[in-house]
Amino acid sequence: IRRLVALFDEVFYADVTAPLLSERMKKRLILRQSPDSRMLREAMRLAHEHLYYIDFLIDNRPWLAGAQMSLADLAAAAQISVADYLGGIDWSNHEQARGWYSVFKSRPSFRPLLSEKMEIIAAPPHYDKVDF
Repeated sequence: IRRLVALFDEVFYADVTAPLLSERMKKRLILRQSPDSRMLREAMRLAHEHLYYIDFLIDNRPWLAGAQMSLADLAAAAQISVADYLGGIDWSNHEQARGWYSVFKSRPSFRPLLSEKMEIIAAPPHYDKVDF
């Protein structure tokens, strides 16, 4: 479980979340600059790699680290939520990951997170939909 938590809290963040936050939020709101499309494409490519890994894990068990939901699922869902809000997740070809994330999105404890919105940066239309 510890390795999976680190994967999402450290590696997914460095590969996907941090570049998306920098390019889509920080540059736009604070620096008033255009995002670097090369950085955005690379973050989205790496997001696909991480989603393929989630697909593999969910193919073999109900939750990322085993038979029960764990901190690994919470860490992954939190990172994915931010990346998805910023438009960095392409769910095509990731049915297992999308199904796993849909279960999270439907949980009462997760719903308030999905209702949070930024005035300047709009979430994709599917962001707050459980069945997307």
